Amino acid sequence: MLIHNARIYTPVRVIHNGWLWIENHRIRAIGQGDVPRTEDEKIDARGLNLLPGFIDIHVHGAVGHEFMDANPDGLRAMAQYYAQHGVTAFLPTTWTDSRERILAALHLAVEMMGAQSDGATILGAHIEGPYLNAEKCGAQNSEYIRRAEVEEATAILDTGIVRLMALAPEFEENHWLIRECVHRGITVSAAHTSATYEEMQLAFRLGLSHSTHTFNAMIGLHHRDPGTVGAVMTAPQVMCELIADNIHVHPASMQVLYAVKGANGIVLITDAVRGAGMPDGEYKIDERITRVADDAVRLLDGTLAGSTLTMNRALYHFMNAVHEPLENIWQVSSLNAARAIHVSHQKGSLEVNKDADLVLVDDEINVYLTLAEGRIIHQNGI
Repeated sequence: MLIHNARIYTPVRVIHNGWLWIENHRIRAIGQGDVPRTEDEKIDARGLNLLPGFIDIHVHGAVGHEFMDANPDGLRAMAQYYAQHGVTAFLPTTWTDSRERILAALHLAVEMMGAQSDGATILGAHIEGPYLNAEKCGAQNSEYIRRAEVEEATAILDTGIVRLMALAPEFEENHWLIRECVHRGITVSAAHTSATYEEMQLAFRLGLSHSTHTFNAMIGLHHRDPGTVGAVMTAPQVMCELIADNIHVHPASMQVLYAVKGANGIVLITDAVRGAGMPDGEYKIDERITRVADDAVRLLDGTLAGSTLTMNRALYHFMNAVHEPLENIWQVSSLNAARAIHVSHQKGSLEVNKDADLVLVDDEINVYLTLAEGRIIHQNGI
């Protein structure tokens, strides 16, 4: 396949009137101007922006389904919905729940790992809970929050599917798990935590290198007490997730985070749940009910409970919040996520010999074409 007449965003520069040639699921050549002669299928990009496919490493559900349902048809439907919004790869993400339900979801991910029919690729799984702090539970079910017991947590890791482990690092009982994850090449994130600045320094020394939905469900920044937020913002090795829906985080706070971390230190996520892509109304989250209204998802007591955000809208909101052109911040929706979970050698940027994971968007980040490993998984008007 040959995509031509595109504005191509590479790690080095933006190529105007560019072309990109795909063979055997990978990018084989990128150029400018005259299109190579080939019998391959040609797609005219009509001058639109060709970006690396979006990678969502923190997403629970959509279109009436969630990963914790452990339903293969539901997970396929989620992957297809994400593809419609430019996502080429994702980590289905668990909730805090019983050991049995978490393992059931992980075993399904093992079975379905990889490319999906007309959907985004499953890269692994993200464990958000149960090893959190009930003081900052947010919409996580506090009844199931617990410390990291060796036998249970080892069983979770031994599924071989976990790429990202989110936990509260202030508890000594969770420290062994940070070390074990780092030993296995699994990224560890501070999540739903009351960790102080000093407790975070210890977690960094143990190997923690990620921040779950930064600002949300953690101790905020105070000038005499930097808290969790101050710790992750000032640690250069920490990649900060951000829910850029203008609900979870104010645009001015996004500017602050960008000013500190830069374009290479932020990972856009959706944290989308069952109600994403659905009409306003009530939807289940485990045994509880959420209400979707005005683009927000809340428990009946008003607590935010995930989002209805899509990755293309996240990038659009972020771009407007920080007042930067797309060429300066494109990596927040792709390459940074790939780096965070150690797949950037294969995914996350438009470079020769990397997977042909691509999304074609206009300047408002509306999606016209999504390709995962060279396969068209969504097409709209191209």
